[in-house]
Amino acid sequence: MTSQLIVMRHGESVWTQKSVNRFAGWVDVPLTDRGLEQARHAGQLLKESGLLPDMVFTSLLTRSIVTANTVLDLVDRAWIPVERTWRLNERHYGAFQGQTRPAMLKRYGQQQFNIYRRSYDVRPPAIETDSAYFQGQDPRYAPALADGLDSQNPAGIRAECLKDLLLRLHPFWGSRIAPNLVQDRTVLVVTHGSVVRSLIKVLEKVDDKDIKSINVPTGVPMVFSFETNRHGNPQVQGPGRYLDQKAANQGMAETEALGR
Repeated sequence: MTSQLIVMRHGESVWTQKSVNRFAGWVDVPLTDRGLEQARHAGQLLKESGLLPDMVFTSLLTRSIVTANTVLDLVDRAWIPVERTWRLNERHYGAFQGQTRPAMLKRYGQQQFNIYRRSYDVRPPAIETDSAYFQGQDPRYAPALADGLDSQNPAGIRAECLKDLLLRLHPFWGSRIAPNLVQDRTVLVVTHGSVVRSLIKVLEKVDDKDIKSINVPTGVPMVFSFETNRHGNPQVQGPGRYLDQKAANQGMAETEALGR
């Protein structure tokens, strides 16, 4: 049995614009007009490729949700099952959330800034609990909505590195995404740059040191093919491929430039 996993970062958000250039993380910011157009283009790419999702997963953040809804409208699949989870949220950027990249670059210097922004296992400084950008009182992360997959409390997270993100993503992959892949389904995951980087790291076996050089464009779908092995587990078949490599190259360059 063969299945397809489509992963994509949301369209451009208002804080991803060069003129703003702020760390968003778990802060809920909307898409720009360009971001909406990127989402429509992503839907058109799926339609032209014949990749019609059977199931979609998003984060709990609006930029992910609106992107997914826009894509589904374009492929006439607004009716398929949708699951939303904090485990697909962007990496929590700690005290960097709400701050501009140029300001953080000036404060920490290029080397330390790059470590906080792109390393695998170094967290940025923790956000203060009285910060306007701390999610502790956000109803999305209330105990009543816990998924029960482990003991992690999303309301209390104050900073994450990529390694932390993989740890909170792992149980959701095993319990929700993988079972859909072994049923010969086309699964769409609309998420955030750090989550896509984490999936690339695992699926393409990228080294801990090399992952820092991986940049993810906004709004360009990447497709991985899977086959179910004799143990009943989904096995990835080669690296992912962007459906619009030219747009991906441009987006990756833009993402890299934000850090300079």
